[in-house]
Amino acid sequence: MSDGLSQQEVSALLNDVSAPEAAAGRLGAKVAAGTLTEAERQVAEQVLRAMMAGAAVQVRKVLSDTLKDSPFLPHDIAVALANDVESVALPVLQFSKVLSDEDLIAIVRSGAPAKQVAIAGRAAVSQAVAGELIQTDNNLAVATLIGNAGAALDDTLIEQAANRFGSDERVSQQLSQRPNLPLSVAERLVHFTVESLRAYIGRRTDMPESVITQIVLKTREQVTVDLRSAHFPAEEAIELVQHLHAAKRLTPSLILRALCVGDISLFEAAMSQLAGIAVHNARLLIHDAGQLGFKSLYDRTGMPQNYFPAFRVATQVAHETALDGGQYDRERYRRTMIERILTQFEEMGTEDLDYLLIRLEDPTPMPAKPAEPLGA
Repeated sequence: MSDGLSQQEVSALLNDVSAPEAAAGRLGAKVAAGTLTEAERQVAEQVLRAMMAGAAVQVRKVLSDTLKDSPFLPHDIAVALANDVESVALPVLQFSKVLSDEDLIAIVRSGAPAKQVAIAGRAAVSQAVAGELIQTDNNLAVATLIGNAGAALDDTLIEQAANRFGSDERVSQQLSQRPNLPLSVAERLVHFTVESLRAYIGRRTDMPESVITQIVLKTREQVTVDLRSAHFPAEEAIELVQHLHAAKRLTPSLILRALCVGDISLFEAAMSQLAGIAVHNARLLIHDAGQLGFKSLYDRTGMPQNYFPAFRVATQVAHETALDGGQYDRERYRRTMIERILTQFEEMGTEDLDYLLIRLEDPTPMPAKPAEPLGA
């Protein structure tokens, strides 16, 4: 019993009040080590419970710090520590594996903000616990949860977090750093960021609101289209379109931008959504070799007729041109689109054409062509 509790130690622990913190530390260390015999363990746990019943906060804090990550911490004592004042509870809440999901959920629902943050930062957080945290009003806890690589967060939970807290800077920053973020969530972050840009410009300049709106619209739509590769699955395009439509951000200029960078899947999904028909049907109408299919589909969407010439040319170019996968292929594709619109549809009014070009303008310049050698 070299590692066990002697009779003198048990007596001291129960009766010596001159140094209760040191006594608690010694007892906690012996329990945490897991070297006690069964009989010794039972005695030690009885002493722990006695200490918990009448000890000062500082003594209970020593027990919490000593036993926070021990698998030998009795469950009832772990629960008592977790429900104690914050200075006692936080170490156990963040580190103890003895606590069950049910224990953690009950504490999350109790509404103590610091305890919620501690739970959100645990090495592993289950979906059940994560879901409860996202339902709180604790922005810091949710930001901690989103930034926790050990949190089991599926797309549904991430979208819930973005819906409730996406406008909070700490939450949005953590969301932006998560890998494989759902496109609908990424688009929502773009929206919040661009709206912050709107507010900043409004505070710092005397620029007319109409001009600020134009800048914001162009920026938001360009970044949204650039979120996904044109080669991503069509199912992803459908999800993004449904999100944009619900948020009233599925605009004609965004759809035309997607078409002009070669994102045919997004274009097909958008036309399907606005026309209220299946994507397969919309695809057949878009790629109809005659003139009737696409015009009928376009009319069904309710988009402005002054955009139709640009869409008609863009679909023709899409039929004739394919992204080659080479460097700057999307830029070349886009420029071909705009050139064809400019040269073939001069009947588009100057005002409409300028409106279109503002939204299709690409801030990333094409690389300069290498100079041809002299004498070539």
